[in-house]
This record gives sequence, structure tokens and C-alpha cells, in this order.
Amino acid sequence: MQLFFEEDGNYKSGVILKHEGNAYQVELSSGKRTKVKGGHVLFEFDYSGSDFMDKAKAAASQIDPEFLWEAADGQEIDYTTLATEYYGTPSPVERAAVFLALQGNPVYFYKKGRGIFKPAPCEILERALQAIERRKKLEEIRKQMTSDMVAGVLPESIRTQAYALLLRPDKNSVQWKALNDASSMERVSPLSLLLKLGAIASPYAWHVQSFYFEHFPQGQGFAKNLPAPKAFSADLPLADVDAFSIDDSSTTEIDDATSVTDIGNGRIKLGIHIAAPSLLIERDSPIDKVARERLSTVYGPGIKTTMLPPDWIEAASLKEGTNVPCVSLYAVLDSTSMAIVSTETCVERVPIRANLRYDTFEEDVTQEAILSGTLRIPYAREIGLLWRFAKMRQKTRETVRGRPEMPPRPEWYFVLEGEGENARAQIRSRMRGAPIDLVVSEMMIFANETWGLWLEEHNTAG
Repeated sequence: MQLFFEEDGNYKSGVILKHEGNAYQVELSSGKRTKVKGGHVLFEFDYSGSDFMDKAKAAASQIDPEFLWEAADGQEIDYTTLATEYYGTPSPVERAAVFLALQGNPVYFYKKGRGIFKPAPCEILERALQAIERRKKLEEIRKQMTSDMVAGVLPESIRTQAYALLLRPDKNSVQWKALNDASSMERVSPLSLLLKLGAIASPYAWHVQSFYFEHFPQGQGFAKNLPAPKAFSADLPLADVDAFSIDDSSTTEIDDATSVTDIGNGRIKLGIHIAAPSLLIERDSPIDKVARERLSTVYGPGIKTTMLPPDWIEAASLKEGTNVPCVSLYAVLDSTSMAIVSTETCVERVPIRANLRYDTFEEDVTQEAILSGTLRIPYAREIGLLWRFAKMRQKTRETVRGRPEMPPRPEWYFVLEGEGENARAQIRSRMRGAPIDLVVSEMMIFANETWGLWLEEHNTAG
């Protein structure tokens, strides 16, 4: 006698060696012996061969589950009853085949007990079959896309989702599965495969666009419906200064300027003026939300993505001939020693008289020319006074630190000519610590130090 039974979720048959009460000892066709509890037994049968399960599985694969579902007529039914309806007088192999067909088609039948099954409701079955058909079609698409990529053909749906597939993949999508399959077959990474297929134009494009995909998911540009900047309030006082900026010729967003004003009694007033576009922006307005989301301007070699739209930058930039809202730091200085007498911070409109471009005259601004009074550039006197103040500030820091700054030295940098990855890099140098460089850096150090201490005094984060 043999036994058809369930063990660990699998259905097996074996020769009965021993049967005591509710327990069996069975020898499988592999020679392994196992104990089977009565609750796991489906039926005993006479059979002389060791190929029972092979024949039962083969017969089950030939049974149409839809026919069994129709035969059940919506009622719970025992597998032996269905086996009789299907085969007439079923053999042990045929009984097992019907059972395996019922067990192996959970879309059609729900298991309700040992050997008892209930056919799925018609509506649920229909939806399940539609889902199976969709999965089959997706699997066909997956295989086709995989073979296309292995053959060097780029599927359109892969091309349009290239960055998303690498950076934010839906690993349940057919596109990701096909890309992963093709990459495994080609023994390359998904990125390498997409580069090879041209979905990603080049390594340069990958580095740039992957950054923007991750940090600018809505795109680099700005919504077209953002409001234009309004005129700033005329209630802000107009500063009585002649302010000028110092930048290189490539700078288009001018965000700081300086002024020097004689106030008599051997004193001068130094002004550092920082552009304040926030004075043009209403809290929680659309443009405020955009700026808060972006937080800052992004710079990279040949790349610049601004925090604000171009028209807002234009409105806030310290352009020559404009009166622009600024946060100004004023320092009253002794004109002889350059010692700081007092400081003051205010919000105001600042008249910008000139935008100086240091790369057009930097070589002329030397210590000798300043000290001898032979400097011949716009705002030569003011730049000379700023340089004296910068030297005093530098010397003070050197004293506190206990060692001098490094002497002027060449600093190498590069500029790009052209666009994108076809741009050519030009290596250039400028003297670090040269008078103009010292003036620009020391003014910003002074402003940061002064305002930083002010924030600390008021226990406020900056």
C-alpha cells in the first residue's frame, strides 16, 4: 500500500512501512523515510511503481481548471466528488491529479478544509483572470525589452525614464525589471548599459542631470505664473553715499557694494552694502515659497541655477545707476589710524554709482601705487582708504593669531569657454593677497564678524 499525503506544504507519495493508530511511517521514492500524521493523509492506495507523483502531476497539468470551476457550480465540494464527475471512476493517479489541479489553481478555488474546495465568485474570478492576463502581457513586454537592450536597441519607455530608473526606481515596474535583466545578461551596471545605449548622453550628462533630478525634481526652471517683482517701498530712506561694487567681468548678480564718506573731524564712514531681495518679497508669497524651497544658488563648472527667477534677480541686483534696497553696515573710522570708532546697521536704499570690474585694472592696483598716490583708476582714493583699513584689520588678526598671513601668492583657477561638456578650460591665475583681493575679502570678513557678534549678543541664530 502507498500513501498520498502533505508534508511541509508539498504533496508526496510513499510506501507505507508501518501504520499505528493515527501515524504512518512511509518510505519515499528517494529512499528517505518519514513519519506522517493522520491529519496530513489524503488517501491510501494500491500502486506498485515509484512514479505515482510524476503521473499525477502530468495528469493535473492537462485538466482545465475552468471546467472544474463550472462543474462545482458555486458550491463547496470534495475533490473526490469532482474526480468522479471528471473521470467517472477515477484511479488513484486521477484522484490525485484532480486534487493537485484544485490545489494548484487558487484563482479558481479556495481551500476550505482537507480536500474541500470552494469555487471563487464569478466577479472575483474575472478580475483575477484579467490581472493574470495583464501580468502575462507585462512579462512579454519585459522579455522583449530585455532582448532589445541586449541587442543594442533602446526601448522608448527606457529612454524617457533613464534617470528615474537609476535614481528613484520603481523596482516593480516592467522597465526596471527589464533593465536589471539586461544588465545582468551583459554583466554591466544599469548605468553603464544606459550609457552604452545612449539613454544617457555621456558621463558628463549623468553627473549634471542626476544632480538636478535628485535636488530639483520639479525642474531647474521656474513656473511661468510666478508674479513679477513689485517696486520696493519708497519709505526706505535713501543713503547719502556714493556706493560702488567690485566684481569680475563675468559677475551678473551684484550682491554687495562699498562706500567711503568723509564726515569731518578726521573721520570717515565706511559702508558695506548687501543686496536684500527679501525686502521685495512678501512672506508666504509664491516667490517666497520658491526661494525657501531652493535655499541658495547652485554653482558648478559651467553651471549656475539661481534661487530666484531672472526678473527678481534683476530687480535686486546692485546695478550701476539704481537705488536698491540693502542691509548696510557702517563703521566710523579714524582716518589716520583706521581704528573703528563705532558701527551701525540699517536697512535703506543705496545709490549705486559704479560697477567696477577688477579684472580690467587689478594689475594697476599695487601697494606702491596706493602709497605714492599715483593710482589712476575710478574711485582710486576710496580704494586706497579701503586698503589701509583692510591692512589694519589683517594686522589685528595676525596679532591675535600669533603669526602672519601667508605672503601674496598666485592662486590658480579656471574659466570655461563654450557650453556644457564641449567647453574648454582655461587656466588662469591671480595674486592671492593682492590689494584688490585683500580689500574684497577683508570687507566681507569685517561684516561677518560684526554681524555675527551682534547676533550672539541677542542670542539669535544667523
